[in-house]
Amino acid sequence: MFGIDGLTITVLLALIVDFSVRVIAIIVVPRNRRPMSGMAWLLTIFFIPYLGVLLFLLIGYRTLPQKRRLMQDEINKFILDSTEGMELVRRDHPWPGWLESVVELNRNLGAMPLVGDNTASLIGEYQVAFDTMIADIDQARKYVHVEFYILSLDHTTAPFFDALERARRRGVTVRVLLDHIQSMRKPGFRQTKKRLTDAGIAWELMLPVQPFKGKWQRPDLRNHRKLLIVDGIVGFMGSQNIIDRSYNMKRNIRRGLQWKDFMTRLEGPIVSGLNAIFITDWYSETSELLTRDVEPVHPRPVTDALDCQVVPSGPGFKGENNLRLFLALLYYAQDRIIITSPYFVPDESIMYAITTAVQRGLHVELFVSEIGDQAVVYHAQRSYYEELLTAGVHIYMYKAPYILHAKHFTIDDEVAVVGSSNMDQRSFSLNMEVSLMVRGRSFVRNLRAMEDENRRNSRELTLEEWLKQPLRSTILDNLARLTSAVQ
Repeated sequence: MFGIDGLTITVLLALIVDFSVRVIAIIVVPRNRRPMSGMAWLLTIFFIPYLGVLLFLLIGYRTLPQKRRLMQDEINKFILDSTEGMELVRRDHPWPGWLESVVELNRNLGAMPLVGDNTASLIGEYQVAFDTMIADIDQARKYVHVEFYILSLDHTTAPFFDALERARRRGVTVRVLLDHIQSMRKPGFRQTKKRLTDAGIAWELMLPVQPFKGKWQRPDLRNHRKLLIVDGIVGFMGSQNIIDRSYNMKRNIRRGLQWKDFMTRLEGPIVSGLNAIFITDWYSETSELLTRDVEPVHPRPVTDALDCQVVPSGPGFKGENNLRLFLALLYYAQDRIIITSPYFVPDESIMYAITTAVQRGLHVELFVSEIGDQAVVYHAQRSYYEELLTAGVHIYMYKAPYILHAKHFTIDDEVAVVGSSNMDQRSFSLNMEVSLMVRGRSFVRNLRAMEDENRRNSRELTLEEWLKQPLRSTILDNLARLTSAVQ
């Protein structure tokens, strides 16, 4: 037992340590961080000092390790140098006056040029997306590049794996990237890895958390991209993962949940941009730079040609590329904005841009799911509904048991963005994402048709209905909203 003097010294030391932790936190935590996020972390550390500090050290830094950031800078320079002068765009009809500045913004942020003479088809049916990807893999002659946030072997995806194996047996080079943590969390992870290995496919885990192998970064920094590139000729991108639409989770199956996704199939010079994203991520995981798979761009005249620009984003970049793109488009819009985002947890800048658009006289719609698959995100999202409805935003809730997982939005009649990025703080700051900005009335028209279909399968939420929410729901929503600031 301590004597009086010993006890006094122990208490004094504890107070000094506690005070020092708080002072250091005030200096360190807010640096290069949004005020709301900084305040949330400070409150966490002040109320639960030791656990708060541990959490901050574990998940408080939003950047990748320096080595990976340097690799990203290196490949960005490679892309800029190798694509200089490749802005292959036919100005066959006038651009919106503001578009050129957005193109320049994207080029400065993500290094990718805007290229023309592309074609695209939209796929809104889950199984059709698999069938189309499999058909293109079966036509591969040189290489198949596969990069998905979740890649899992099950009864739905087995034909996809079979197609990869058939390609490999034909002598086609097949490379696969899958996110470590998210793929590992799904049933059948070991079988998935074994299936790839047995087929002779080169595969790597993205952002692996393997400290005993010297591979470590903040564990919730994830690669959320979904890409398939075949021979540099055909590319796919969008929201759909390689997994059954129930995600093979017992709770989803019990609730009858089914994911509603969206993929875009692309041909033309833009496929080289998608392939550059894969090459970047393969390089980050293997240190192997696949320069031989950088295909020269051979534009060909096509009807209804689309101008497209790939915009990569994530903690490997200095800025929040997708957030900056979204803000620019929201402020430049002149007529209407239609947003589809399954996880809508915006920061203040996005909320200001959306509500300002309504105040400028624009028609604004937001599509979300009626039910949620992630409780905290679902409740955090709901906390924004009252402000949006009061401002005049039309909120459409896609009917259960479907989870509307598509991610896209349209600006006026000529510009759209599709890809893997949600309009939430995780996609802006923590996830590696890929977005595609498309200029083309035919593309927007086709996407509007899908939005119309979503509207038919949704119900509109009114402010009157929302204000009748029980108090317990409001409390849960607001508590969940606070957690979204801890980044």
